[in-house]
Amino acid sequence: MYILGLESSCDETSAAVVRIEDGRFTVCSNMVASQIETHRLYGGVVPEIASRAHIEAITGITEQALLTAGIGVSELGAVAVTAAPGLIGALLVGVNFAKSLAYANGLPLVAVDHVKAHVAAAYLEYPHLAPPFLALVVSGGHTSIYRVDDHTSFTVIGQTRDDAAGEAFDKIGRVIGMPYPGGAAMDALAKEGDSKAFAFPSPALGGDTLDFSFSGLKTSALNVINAMRQKGEEPNHADLAASYTATVVKAIERKLDMALTATGAKTLVLAGGVAANSHIRKALTALCERRGVTFCTPSLSLCGDNAAMVAAAGYFEFCRGNLATTSLNASACDTIASQTQP
Repeated sequence: MYILGLESSCDETSAAVVRIEDGRFTVCSNMVASQIETHRLYGGVVPEIASRAHIEAITGITEQALLTAGIGVSELGAVAVTAAPGLIGALLVGVNFAKSLAYANGLPLVAVDHVKAHVAAAYLEYPHLAPPFLALVVSGGHTSIYRVDDHTSFTVIGQTRDDAAGEAFDKIGRVIGMPYPGGAAMDALAKEGDSKAFAFPSPALGGDTLDFSFSGLKTSALNVINAMRQKGEEPNHADLAASYTATVVKAIERKLDMALTATGAKTLVLAGGVAANSHIRKALTALCERRGVTFCTPSLSLCGDNAAMVAAAGYFEFCRGNLATTSLNASACDTIASQTQP
């Protein structure tokens, strides 16, 4: 069957066609209209501008996805759309478009959780991947460790209590003059610096918890930068990026090591926009090699927001009979039930 995926939770409008045959996924098209250049002027995503850009792009991007895949709407088996979490105005564009398209063509409609979709991106490239396994979703809005019990059921066993890792990278990147999005620039700059030049507090909370807190790390880095600037000095940006990145990476590695021990999981999936960070990928690859754990992480093109991952997640919801109606609404809140311990 063919599934059309639609994604508009933040600042990327995406449409994709994915074919599922004998349980294997083939990405027939995965079109993404990015708004990075627009939001770069403001140093971050402006929700109202993002919503309007989605309205302008979604029809054309869907047509491109179908054309590239070489199929018509009549050949689709279902329409899957990100319904939560995300920017509410942006989500509403995708949800309303998907409802209209599905209703007009008599197609099943599937609501998809954005976080589950990030994890589902791994299924597109790892055909033998199957639950149960452990997953870390790390992005601008999430830093959470999940026990994936089956394709549609997740349990949160660790999460950030305040800011997410992606937001922490972007904020400090912006302060030292990195172009938006700051996380990507910080990743590259960190390769040029000394990771021991600055000492920052770990975002990994103490004790048996698997939770994080990135607000203290951000404050510490800001204090270092401001203190030096008040003396007419400027911190070495490469050293700062390297030290800051190393602190984040060590915290994530520490908590995942604990999570693997607590759950006995034999497979770890790394997903989300910040999963593209080369330092995190390298550290977790090494961690899994040491522990004899299978490590799966999507290609860089599938780490960011895209509709192919939505289609993949939608397929499993479809198989479970979790279909939406025309009363489907968007939600800015995370819809995954949360537990704090494994």
